[in-house]
Amino acid sequence: MVNIEKYEILLSPTEREFENNGVFNPGIYQEGNNVHIFYRAVQDGNYSTIGYAKSEGPHKIVLRYDQPLIARDFDYEKHGMEDPRIVKIGDIYYMTYTAYDGINAMGALATSEDLTHFKKHGIITPQVNYQQYEKLVKCSNNRNLNPKYHQYFKIFEEIGLAGDENRFLRDKDLVLFPRKINGKFALLHRIWPGIQIVYFDDWKNLTKAFWEDHIKNLTDYIVLDPKGIFEVNYIGAGGPPIETDDGWLLIYHGVQETTKGKIYYAKAALLNIDKPEIEISRLPSPLFSPTEKWEKEGVVDNIVFPTGHALFGNSLYIYYGAADMHTGVAKMDINELLLELRKQR
Repeated sequence: MVNIEKYEILLSPTEREFENNGVFNPGIYQEGNNVHIFYRAVQDGNYSTIGYAKSEGPHKIVLRYDQPLIARDFDYEKHGMEDPRIVKIGDIYYMTYTAYDGINAMGALATSEDLTHFKKHGIITPQVNYQQYEKLVKCSNNRNLNPKYHQYFKIFEEIGLAGDENRFLRDKDLVLFPRKINGKFALLHRIWPGIQIVYFDDWKNLTKAFWEDHIKNLTDYIVLDPKGIFEVNYIGAGGPPIETDDGWLLIYHGVQETTKGKIYYAKAALLNIDKPEIEISRLPSPLFSPTEKWEKEGVVDNIVFPTGHALFGNSLYIYYGAADMHTGVAKMDINELLLELRKQR
């Protein structure tokens, strides 16, 4: 059993226009005793930008900008820059985020050398519509694919939108590993309902042809698919995987559909250190759940949505969105967590 200690709300909406509706789902980068917090800032109308705060230690806020650090600049993100994650590889900081144009939610990339000035590189996930996706995913190489991978196509086909050239495959929860694996970048992404991995040498390699081949062989790249009642609907990667002696520790979210609506949980799994597409183990029960009033009631109820972490000694702090409104932080002993995961092998 992992002992979880939740702190009070770390960040909440303010009266500032750019964050008057929600501040949640932050990307986290730890630099010594400081934690850089790149949060999704939502204003009325569900328009998102990236806000910034910094803490001394895990949860003492010492700086918070009164305007967005990164604003919406392009049509592909004209409605929102959502749910950033961030890592540093070499001398470059890589921020992945969901770009929302009001219809499409797709993965995008921005880079920085100083955590202040970011250069945007555009959409990096598959730009195929659902009819094209269905044709690709039906390839014989995907013979044993979970039937849920066809669900969105069926929904859009029923309402006549499957072939809409302006409606692309939703691919969210982009999370980079914090170092290259076998000389290549490794990126987790989420084509509903599971978590997949893609390896590449350069961002320019992520062409439409590259992604078409990836989808044709999707079963080879699935890291985790939904398993058990607490993630029966779908799952998605949280913060960057944490390298340990036992394997890559992945904190992710699982979604359960109930008669009262969806419930989002924080989950944990171990992945093979050299081939992360191989699952070593996962916790059968949630790491933590919506239990506090501010996690159970908000813009969207019953959500804990982990997106980043910081490690102080053996204390692992998980930063998460709560009810699509606040940012929370939960503390646990990383060795206790790894022990529980080893028991599941």
